Amino acid sequence: MKAYVFPGQGAQFTGMGKDLYETSALAKELFEKANEILGFRITDIMFEGTAEELKETKVTQPAVFLHSVILAKTLGEDFKPEMVAGHSLGEFSALVANGTLSFEDGLKLVSQRALAMQKACEITPSTMAAVLGLADNIVEEVCASIDGVVVAANYNCPGQLVISGETTAVEKACEAMKAAGAKRALILPVGGAFHSPMMEPAREELAAAIEATSFSTPICPVYQNVTANAVSDASEIKKNLIIQLTAPVKWTQSVQQMIADGATLFTEVGPGKVLAGLINKIDKEAATANA
Repeated sequence: MKAYVFPGQGAQFTGMGKDLYETSALAKELFEKANEILGFRITDIMFEGTAEELKETKVTQPAVFLHSVILAKTLGEDFKPEMVAGHSLGEFSALVANGTLSFEDGLKLVSQRALAMQKACEITPSTMAAVLGLADNIVEEVCASIDGVVVAANYNCPGQLVISGETTAVEKACEAMKAAGAKRALILPVGGAFHSPMMEPAREELAAAIEATSFSTPICPVYQNVTANAVSDASEIKKNLIIQLTAPVKWTQSVQQMIADGATLFTEVGPGKVLAGLINKIDKEAATANA
């Protein structure tokens, strides 16, 4: 079975999507529609901007989403997903790819998500850290032992888990992780504590926008971050998408479930090759490709 996976924030690079814009009339039309919807020329930043400009929250998330979704749409008849999944922000790309969301609605939600997350980040100093070389249950136990808010946020692959929370709590957790035998525990250059209770203000804001958006029955199931299971019911997809901002990304579990359900080839659609790398670490036998 063909599985298509969509990357999240951090996969962006200067020049992303420029080749699509220049070689595909459909891509050009969709990029120009995106400029109109967003109210600024995101294409100028994607194609010619600096790494700093691309890192702005209002730019990064829509940019990665646009690259993924427009690339999928230019694949034409070759694009026949039998299952989809996306890492964090990538779940929105996956939901456009499987027909749950329209291109326009997906982009509007991603833009609102980015701005809501930015606002939430400004309330309390918060951050994320990558923990390498520790079992998931040890990471969870260490987080639970720390005063303050710090939780497991991204289950990326065995031995690679990202934690998220209040800056001081994350720093204390990093020291405790090293003491527990972690190879590394390093603070990430991110704007805040994504996929943690610190994102509650953003979740509330985004929930209203998601509730007001029309979700269709998809052409194939999406393996959602929150459940790591196949979901095809539009109302359930909506519910899980609202929870997503404050809940962990169960990427390892999603990939394992997709393989158990018959995935034979994982194709990464979007900038970079991060997910293909993680999938190969989750299952060495898994076949991966890039669109």
